[in-house]
Amino acid sequence: MASLLHIEGILTKYPYEMSGGEKQRIAIARAMATSPRLLLADEPTGALDSKSSQTILESFSELHEKRGASILMVSHDPFASSFAERVLFLSDGKNVGELIRKDKSRKAFYEDIIGQMAEKEAER
Repeated sequence: MASLLHIEGILTKYPYEMSGGEKQRIAIARAMATSPRLLLADEPTGALDSKSSQTILESFSELHEKRGASILMVSHDPFASSFAERVLFLSDGKNVGELIRKDKSRKAFYEDIIGQMAEKEAER
């Protein structure tokens, strides 16, 4: 798991020696290490730089594709959402839209997400 998340170099550090992003990647590695059937992730890339964010999201994809885990992720980030197979849009606790990726590229799905977000914002 450490090599998958590129955190081999920080495994011997104490928490006070790590950045917030490193701590977050360690927490994600610990959650993924047990090969869970369901992984709950609340803004898992919120405090990470773009490279670390992409690594985490690709790791989630691998966990889903190769190990059959379901991942329920909450995010305001359309880039992070574009890694999903299905995106639900919520407003005031209610489902106000849904997109399903099917066989679209991640880039095309990202554009769909942005479009849906703009449409929902315009309706406010």
